[in-house]
Amino acid sequence: MHSFNELSQTIESEINKLDLDTPPVGLFEPMKYILSIGGKRLRPALVLLSANLFTEDLSKIYLPAIGMEVFHNFTLLHDDVMDNADIRRNKPTVHKKWNENVAILSGDAMSIKAYQYIVSCDDKYLREILNVFNKTAMEVCEGQQYDMEFETRTDVEIDEYLEMIRLKTAVLLAGSLKIGAILGGASPKDADLLYEFGVNMGLAFQLQDDLLDAFGDEAVFGKKIGGDIVSNKKTYLLIQALNEAKGEQRQNLLDILNEKEFDSDKKIEAVKKIYTSLEIEKITSNKINEYFNKSILLLDKVNCHKDNKSELYALVNKLLDRSV
Repeated sequence: MHSFNELSQTIESEINKLDLDTPPVGLFEPMKYILSIGGKRLRPALVLLSANLFTEDLSKIYLPAIGMEVFHNFTLLHDDVMDNADIRRNKPTVHKKWNENVAILSGDAMSIKAYQYIVSCDDKYLREILNVFNKTAMEVCEGQQYDMEFETRTDVEIDEYLEMIRLKTAVLLAGSLKIGAILGGASPKDADLLYEFGVNMGLAFQLQDDLLDAFGDEAVFGKKIGGDIVSNKKTYLLIQALNEAKGEQRQNLLDILNEKEFDSDKKIEAVKKIYTSLEIEKITSNKINEYFNKSILLLDKVNCHKDNKSELYALVNKLLDRSV
């Protein structure tokens, strides 16, 4: 069995081998740039960890795994344009370093590159892998559309939000696990179990991200606390608070959200005070625990030696900042 760290190093090595030095430079240089500035490499690692449950030979799986990472980074290029984001992984975003047209076109080319890497798998798996990848790719786009629509809505329900983050975040983790399982020779049942494990892990991971944005340690979280609050982003915490708050307190929260001019620090403090009074941190933590426990139960059911699953158990604990 390979460790997550070993596979991460292999992924970096394989990414560095990609032939992205061909002309036109203006198309491929942004791809090299976004792939060179790091990231967790979580999705390709999940492909390889999942495959490694059922096979030791990962040599033919590296390139499809990297295809999932390239696809993920393609979505980031376009997300950054839509969000007008300046920084990605502490570096200028592609549309800021070059321009929006470059980011859009290079992103389009990255999506095609992702397909090229995905279809490098053995022919016997090709149709099944493409079915999983196509479904995943479309659902990620659906999740992004919902996220954009939520920006102008004040009536977003919890179930709607959970479906949005399932599509936008969780299915790419789940799809990576299922693709790895298929390429590793898993049974359809085990591939489906790993997919559902990934969905629940992804939901817990995104809710944890929501929670840390409001209540995390800035030094650990890696970005300024309260960014979601300042931008009125529809998170699990905000939607839950709007549901739980009554009367004057709810109106106070709505007034804060509707302010056009405000001091960011004071807004963060005011909203967090409402969250604390409504025990939103506890409610969110309970929901995270629910998805975490579901993910562990699903992984328990995967039919392979338990020791083979140790890296996946450790990874989900680490992602959710739990002791292993």
